Amino acid sequence: MFQVQGALNYFFWLIAIIAFVCEVWALVDALRAPAQAFAASGKQTKQIWLIILGIANVIGLGGAAQFLRLLEMLPIIAFIAAAVYLADVRPAVRPYRNKKGTGGNAGPYGPW
Repeated sequence: MFQVQGALNYFFWLIAIIAFVCEVWALVDALRAPAQAFAASGKQTKQIWLIILGIANVIGLGGAAQFLRLLEMLPIIAFIAAAVYLADVRPAVRPYRNKKGTGGNAGPYGPW
């Protein structure tokens, strides 16, 4: 019985770490996106997304460090915020990114 409970604790800890990595990825991506891209794509402002994702990272770190249990609401809400950014906002903002440094195969209408 105790071995199963220990295995479940490690499993949920692994899930919390994976969720935290997704939250960090979303924050770094939002930092790299230009502010005008958010307005042009009809999403919330960059500042609002940075605040949301910054709070999500703090909560996610608490979940990954096992200060907060994964089954409580805050780590789940933090992951959902990062998932919404990655699934909805990131694809909408991507066309407005600066393409400098992508290599020599970038033409006026995209890579060839």
